Amino acid sequence: MPLWVFLFFVILSLSSGSHCSPPLSLPLRMQRYADAIFTNSYRTVLSQLSARKLLQDIMSRQQGDRNQEQGARIRLGRQVDSVWTDQKQVALDSMLVALLQKHRRNSQG
Repeated sequence: MPLWVFLFFVILSLSSGSHCSPPLSLPLRMQRYADAIFTNSYRTVLSQLSARKLLQDIMSRQQGDRNQEQGARIRLGRQVDSVWTDQKQVALDSMLVALLQKHRRNSQG
């Protein structure tokens, strides 16, 4: 059990008046001390939670960026393949035209 929880229960039991109360300055001092411990612990927990959330956000953004990069690479690869296929088609067409012209020349003359 964390110290601040223990102190919280001690302060709670002291403030309930179920036993003889010590001098007035002691409970107030203990209460302020317990409040300070609780506040510091609470701030620490909140800062850890916010740091964890920030880290998760950064990681999810990076993962999203990686997914976008992979998608862009796939699209770029498909575009390159398409361009390459188009270039091969143009090259084959020009070769066929050249062969047909050569064949026509040979058959005519």
